[in-house]
Amino acid sequence: MLEVSGFLGIIIRFYYNEHLPPHFHAEYGEHQAQFVIGSHTLLRGSLASRVLDLVQEWAELHRAELQHCWEQVRRREMPDKINPLV
Repeated sequence: MLEVSGFLGIIIRFYYNEHLPPHFHAEYGEHQAQFVIGSHTLLRGSLASRVLDLVQEWAELHRAELQHCWEQVRRREMPDKINPLV
């Protein structure tokens, strides 16, 4: 697991050997979810509605950076860090 950002107890990660569509993982406590990069829609999992809103807001602000990280991971490179939601 490759942590690229964290804010308000939410951890944003990528994993090597990722599958399509391009996506990222968000974890909050024992809850996990995957979000499509670009549309930042929920792909799998669940988060509390407030956490879901925060992750989607953050993803909208960092769409290009998330896509770049996805490409890095697909090349098996260490992804860049992304600024947290402030």
